[in-house]
Amino acid sequence: MAVTDVAEPFEMSLAAISKHLGVLSRAGLISQERRGRVIWCKLEPGAMKDASVWMQGFGQFDPVDLDAFESFLDQELTDPPDAG
Repeated sequence: MAVTDVAEPFEMSLAAISKHLGVLSRAGLISQERRGRVIWCKLEPGAMKDASVWMQGFGQFDPVDLDAFESFLDQELTDPPDAG
């Protein structure tokens, strides 16, 4: 995918997305190639598999309910703390 296509669904600047992709690239999880003015990103399946195996090592922990966590954060960030 082109970097602009990767960035499209996110509410972040293109510069912020590029920084995130740079980290993934340095980690070997993606590769980036410039073709003309466009930078293309490609997942690196072997590295992704290694990362997946590494993350499975944390399987002794309960799975995180990301929807519940997001709801919690929304509530905490929008409700003012009690003054008492």
